Amino acid sequence: MNKDTVDPNLLGESSPQAGAGTPPPAAAPPAVQPHPVAHPGSMNKDNLLFLMGGILVGFVTAYLFFEAMSARQPPRLTPQLRAQIVSGEGGGGMGAAAEAPAEGGDANAAPAGAQGGGAPMAQIQQLRDYVEKNRNDADAVRQLADLNFNISNWPRAQELYTHYLELKPNDPDVMTDLGITYRETQQYDKALDLFRRSKQMAPDHWQSLYNEVVVLMDLKKNDEAGQVMAQLQKMQPGNPDVAKLAEAVARQRNAA
Repeated sequence: MNKDTVDPNLLGESSPQAGAGTPPPAAAPPAVQPHPVAHPGSMNKDNLLFLMGGILVGFVTAYLFFEAMSARQPPRLTPQLRAQIVSGEGGGGMGAAAEAPAEGGDANAAPAGAQGGGAPMAQIQQLRDYVEKNRNDADAVRQLADLNFNISNWPRAQELYTHYLELKPNDPDVMTDLGITYRETQQYDKALDLFRRSKQMAPDHWQSLYNEVVVLMDLKKNDEAGQVMAQLQKMQPGNPDVAKLAEAVARQRNAA
């Protein structure tokens, strides 16, 4: 017999034998079920939803605030005109037209007496170069027009606002700004036409009514100015700019 072969019927004394005398093997202890571990992202799901909700509420609140502030936006006035309204100096002298650029001069240069050089003029020059190459970029055209408005370069502002309205017609804000440039160059009929068209495009655009009153005062049409002023006061009760203009209208009517 091969010594490496073991007879299965010859078991050692230490070997367990199946039979009645052999106790059943002890039952295995119950398996321990691990507690479920949430994915790290899911632990913050409620917090994330709460944060997103807060951001949404913030955006809605900011939008409503912007709309409310837009409705009370002060009219586009030159510093000289604002001072005259407050001081009560009205009539045909309510603001002198700025001098046009000299013949052959830089169409974007500040007119005589305009304040501010350096950075504003450099910005205008840079933007002018861009607009010359991108005539149909409406936003750039309007920005350049606004810069010229701010330095009282009325002819150039007129040109640019007019071009902007060719690109984007019937914008009540730009129509009103263009009307102001005509008022500043004593082209009162053109100014009134633009203010009234602006009001037709946007009946709640109170700035066009405001500027219409100013031009009617320039023309000494005091009764008509008073009628438009009444509409403006109903539209903008409690507006301090409107209240100051109403005082100026009353003073001019009483002095007439």
